[in-house]
Amino acid sequence: MAAARLCRAAAGSWQEPARRGTLRRLPLLSPARECVILHSRWCLITSRSLYSAIYDPNEKTFEKLLIANRGEIACRVIKTCKKMGIKTVAVHSDVDSSAVHVKMADEAVCVGPAPTSKSYLNMDAIMEVIKKTRAQAVHPGYGFLSENKEFARRLELDGITFIGPDTHAIQAMGDKIESKLLAKNAKVNTIPGFDGVVKDADEAVRIAREIGYPVMIKASAGGGGKGMRIAWDDEETREGFRFSSQEAASSFGDDRLLIEKFIDNPRHIEIQVLGDKHGSALWLNERECSIQRRNQKVVEEAPSTFLDPETRRAMGEQAVALAKAVKYSSAGTVEFLVDCKKNFYFLEMNTRLQVEHPVTECITGLDLVQEMIRVAKGYPLRHKQADILINGWAVECRVYAEDPYKSFGLPSIGKLSQYQEPLHVPNVRVDSGIQQGSDISIYYDPMISKLVTYGSNRAEALQRMEEALDNYVIRGVTHNIALLREVIIHPRFVQGDISTKFLPEVYPDGFKGHKLTDLEKRELLATAASLYVAEQRRSQQFLGTPRISIDKSNASSWELFVHLGDATHSATVSKTGSTFSVEVDGTKLNVTSEWNLASPLLPVTIDGTLRTMQCLSRDAAGNISIQFLGTVYKLRILTQLAAELSKYMPEKAEEDTTSILRSPMPGAVVAVSVKPGDMVSEGQEICVIEAMKMQNSLVAAKTGKVKIVHCKAGETVGEGDLLVELE
Repeated sequence: MAAARLCRAAAGSWQEPARRGTLRRLPLLSPARECVILHSRWCLITSRSLYSAIYDPNEKTFEKLLIANRGEIACRVIKTCKKMGIKTVAVHSDVDSSAVHVKMADEAVCVGPAPTSKSYLNMDAIMEVIKKTRAQAVHPGYGFLSENKEFARRLELDGITFIGPDTHAIQAMGDKIESKLLAKNAKVNTIPGFDGVVKDADEAVRIAREIGYPVMIKASAGGGGKGMRIAWDDEETREGFRFSSQEAASSFGDDRLLIEKFIDNPRHIEIQVLGDKHGSALWLNERECSIQRRNQKVVEEAPSTFLDPETRRAMGEQAVALAKAVKYSSAGTVEFLVDCKKNFYFLEMNTRLQVEHPVTECITGLDLVQEMIRVAKGYPLRHKQADILINGWAVECRVYAEDPYKSFGLPSIGKLSQYQEPLHVPNVRVDSGIQQGSDISIYYDPMISKLVTYGSNRAEALQRMEEALDNYVIRGVTHNIALLREVIIHPRFVQGDISTKFLPEVYPDGFKGHKLTDLEKRELLATAASLYVAEQRRSQQFLGTPRISIDKSNASSWELFVHLGDATHSATVSKTGSTFSVEVDGTKLNVTSEWNLASPLLPVTIDGTLRTMQCLSRDAAGNISIQFLGTVYKLRILTQLAAELSKYMPEKAEEDTTSILRSPMPGAVVAVSVKPGDMVSEGQEICVIEAMKMQNSLVAAKTGKVKIVHCKAGETVGEGDLLVELE
């Protein structure tokens, strides 16, 4: 215990451990080195911090490291490098010249224009930067070149250390066809399917029929949900082959596809592995990643509510067996599909740092970036399998610049006019690569951040996530916080009753936002009315002094009408001190706040219940937008006189959308399938829009003749742009 106290003092800031553990005596070493190892073991056993690692200054690694990536993962790698005393080099495209990762790094070099093929995938340009800056190692992050064996080979030839596995492991595990064969040989459970490359759409249909529908068509070199389609019949197989091959070529430069049986309604659970160059490998427990849309993860957690110790161990041991079969030496992830009977099947192995790695760091106390750097330098793993425990619970929400009301999230672009991370909430970690003023463009993934909360148990972690989402300020782009908050409070999710079909099953008609209870509706109406009165009272002040009012009457109460949706509610408001007494439709509520109208956050106490709201906008006409329980509600507040006069105001007729096709998102036009004069049927493809490397087929809303085509292949379009008109 004395050694633990000494190590905690050496580590600096430290939170009191959740429970006591037993330290194992290690072989005699120097006092400083022994302290480092003891501290590392102590972190694994007892840490409550989001991840706790001590960096030994005597353990030399690299003097300078280049990060071949952008955004939050580049920032994440730079943070660990700074703690380890490693200088960093950032690469960036011309549109990323003011990005956060560029500012954080010790050096930064532009490698090309915005398109990824000319910048972050431009191996020649990146190799030139490595030579110019004399970087000794390269961390690829995830995506881009992280699983590109040619890039790793070129680095090896130039004597540059690749922070990841060797080229053999990348080749073996990066190719889904070869990895499946290796998994079978390593006695890892695999999904039935075709162990070869699908040549064309006709062969895809033949193979799908042999396997039996439904089938999964996916890119051999793919990952991250790109180049993947589920097909339930021959027509969907042909369409899936076309889109998957195009997405695979665009995202990975490799259009090869494979087909396997689709396991209906499974869980997606993955095992984090860590291996070194000395033959050792560990499994660092699991991550539950079943909440997905378009095969991309949205909410992850560690551990899983579904696994028992026996299944967890079996999955971990199979993951390690596969890692050892390819002599894996770095951090990697073995993904499994798990059915309702806890049968599990190998899906793929990602030979890189996974997006959702923070939840593993939270429950193990390991810094996975540090471990990757140590392993790449040749150091052995510092821990044994017995050291890897599950300490607490962690949940991660991927915060995207997306509109969750469109297919659970179509990309949004824009400038972050206001941005404030909820770091004041206890046990919150935010991995981001943006700041106020940053642009979210069509060229890259629309992720804003990874929001992570930690607790001693799952209920505590979820409660923290609710609070963090309510306190997250994002203005200037549409975001998916409403969807994230609804997921984590849904009874099925809270009970752990989830699968990869969770979103379409819970929201069969699409996501509609939070459905207010009667009490919540009254709370929203009372707060909106109070906010309106607070604004009116402020407008009567001049430098803290009341203005001279033409109307000599001093109102002690306000009679208002609040419009929400199609309903109108009466509200009577009076004020005492910092508390407004509001009677809404005959029910009285007391609303208390500091009423700082300049603050983006509005904490209010309603009859003793603390709520954090955000007033997104308000105007002189009484229109107000409030983010409440994650969802944005548009209200209109009128005085009695204004309400009487408003009925004389004409309403704008809604646009007939059946005869026109507008772009549902910003992106690039990949193909246009019609021309003026063509007859189209309802549901027929009109054009294809690509956004953030995902292709979306847009179809006709009715049968008719094409009148005008306003776009052509190669053009960039914005959200709402008119594409095609029908007669």
